[in-house]
Amino acid sequence: MFNGIIFNKGLVKKISKRPKGINIFLSSDLKLKKKDIGISISCDGVCLTLISIKKKLMEFYLSNETIVRSKFRFIEKNDLINLELPLKYGQKISGHICQGHVDTVGEILSIKKIDKSYLFDFKVNIKEKKNLIEKASILINGISLTISKITSKGFQIWVIPHTFKLTNLSKLKKGSFVNIEIDILSKYIKNFINEKK
Repeated sequence: MFNGIIFNKGLVKKISKRPKGINIFLSSDLKLKKKDIGISISCDGVCLTLISIKKKLMEFYLSNETIVRSKFRFIEKNDLINLELPLKYGQKISGHICQGHVDTVGEILSIKKIDKSYLFDFKVNIKEKKNLIEKASILINGISLTISKITSKGFQIWVIPHTFKLTNLSKLKKGSFVNIEIDILSKYIKNFINEKK
């Protein structure tokens, strides 16, 4: 479990193709040790298992299932990845409960700077758009954000300068792809309502 509050980023240093997936190697300032091998880490919102660490280079394995369901099918060397360690008992939840299970990949239609904040407009597929609820939480590249408006093609969010600076949102542009996890409570409510119809 994660809460979508990002304090760390990792840089893709190497990508190794495997018969049924890929291994990615990220450099980061996360303070991890050998004993941390096996923990789950949110990488742009995808829950991945740390399989090795050498100095500051972390290694993760991505199965074909993960690659197909996420924007990692477009991953390239030097990509910047948002990182979050799993929640610990007693830790404050400043965002919302996140599983690290990506629902879909979204495309950025536009980014507008308005005053000091940024308005992002996203396109998502019709199937997942039905699960969106205005003012509900949403996870974008591992960042806990709020849907400000549902649009004909997807949704919009506002990003404050602090979040923009601390995450990889500042590196994205029109046409960039992002990992999206829809709030689990929103999905449960929508599913419950649909079953009652």
